[in-house]
Amino acid sequence: MSKRSSLVILSGGQDSATCLLWAIKEFGDDVHTLTFDYGQKHKIELECAEKLSKRFAKSHRLLPVSSLKDLAKNALTDDSIEIKKDGGFQGLPSTFVPGRNALFLNLAAAYAAPRGMRDLVIGTCETDYSGYPDCRKEFIDSMQKSLSLAMDFDFTIHTPLMFLSKGQTFKLASDLGGLKDVVENTHTCYQGNHKDLHSWGYGCGECPACELRRNGFEDYQRSLK
Repeated sequence: MSKRSSLVILSGGQDSATCLLWAIKEFGDDVHTLTFDYGQKHKIELECAEKLSKRFAKSHRLLPVSSLKDLAKNALTDDSIEIKKDGGFQGLPSTFVPGRNALFLNLAAAYAAPRGMRDLVIGTCETDYSGYPDCRKEFIDSMQKSLSLAMDFDFTIHTPLMFLSKGQTFKLASDLGGLKDVVENTHTCYQGNHKDLHSWGYGCGECPACELRRNGFEDYQRSLK
């Protein structure tokens, strides 16, 4: 285990929560979290991020980034936009927020560098990435190089879920001893349903995020047989 300070971009969802558990195992207990309030409709994920951070992180910072919702319309920040698998920028899912991960990584690097944090952790995934182009490894690699050059500070951007399916992500959370926390203390539902608790977590059970999460949990359960 490498004992050094690291920063996890924590949304409060399944993937970033699993990354937080991974970072603790990988880097020790000097793990910090950064959460962005970008005008998302469902503030429950911010509450989940804070709750998880109080349990597992050394420090937590909530940073407002309200301008994202003013730059482009999307279903995560605008109630008037229908949640569907297309209809967004360049035909991408309507839930795609243009520039979100690029901005988050830039701000995370600006926060991390003065504090000596060279390891940034983010839950992007190419396997089950819902068509978001800013979840691809090629993008992450380019950001690592650009941020290191921009700040003259050698960053490593870790993406432990990059090539994992949702089922494998559930397994990783289980292997790290945090499956219960991931199921009960995270939020991914696009409809903001945090009242109905299923075996796979809270959600409406019908939106694309819930469908992905439910199918992943079922895949995980089948792998145990």
